[in-house]
Amino acid sequence: MSSQYFTLYKMIVLYMLRRCEESLTKAQIYDFVLEGGYTDFLTLQAVFSELADTSLIVEKTVANRTYLEITAEGSQALDFFGNRINPSIRSDIDKFIKDNSLKIRDEASIQGNYIRTGENEYTAHLLAKENGRNILDIRLTLPTEEIAENTVRKWHEKNQEIYQFLISNLMSEE
Repeated sequence: MSSQYFTLYKMIVLYMLRRCEESLTKAQIYDFVLEGGYTDFLTLQAVFSELADTSLIVEKTVANRTYLEITAEGSQALDFFGNRINPSIRSDIDKFIKDNSLKIRDEASIQGNYIRTGENEYTAHLLAKENGRNILDIRLTLPTEEIAENTVRKWHEKNQEIYQFLISNLMSEE
């Protein structure tokens, strides 16, 4: 593959990361790049790897999701090479981010995972963020992995209901 195309793919990823207010997951970037037919899965894997190796992005894994953030160096690289992104691709990226903004925000704002903390003991960590700040941070000690896994799954499904229930009950005068 031409280094010109490889550079373009790196710039697409960096542009997406800078345009989005929330951290994007690798899966979200895969969705855009693969559905748009810009390149294939293996090439995009190599792009992520090189961007991380050269400190243009930072990868953070939470539960089973890998979030990406652009670094200052990545932003500088985008300033220098970003003009290689065709305006129609920029437009496609902007449309993707706009059309998926709620999903992107929810995936970055609602996080949950669990770890084994002892024999027959798991800790589920449930987190809700708003504007990059934690608004709810719950850790529950649970007896089985199945219960911990189910707790995290339900947190992703019902976080708004749970948050509203907690706030209304904790703030009530009764």
